Amino acid sequence: MNEHLNPDGLAAPNGFCHVVRSRAATTIHVAGQVAYDEQGAIVGENDLAAQVDQVYRNIERALAACGATFADVVKTTLFVKDMTPEKIAVIRQVRSRYLAPDRPPASTMIGVQALAKPALMLEVEATAMLD
Repeated sequence: MNEHLNPDGLAAPNGFCHVVRSRAATTIHVAGQVAYDEQGAIVGENDLAAQVDQVYRNIERALAACGATFADVVKTTLFVKDMTPEKIAVIRQVRSRYLAPDRPPASTMIGVQALAKPALMLEVEATAMLD
């Protein structure tokens, strides 16, 4: 269904895959998820690790609603407020709890000045493919 590739001639990826080819029949687009709990309160104000964990739990719930898991995710886009190498390391460490190390999605990480609310530090979109 989904084939994860890291072609020769490209730098070794860290926590993502350069290319995912999919022959799946169903596409699932998960809107950008932030660190909101079920009531819409921000989880982990001033705590990036807590926010990353909440974001990925929200994505996990959204995928489950469609019968999908992180194993079906082929692409993520991360929007990081005031991105620094230290923040990237925290994101990668927490994200690794959710993504299979042998089948990570293709991914893009973008530093942004702001998100929807000042206390939010991360937003992640995901695309999954199912047969």
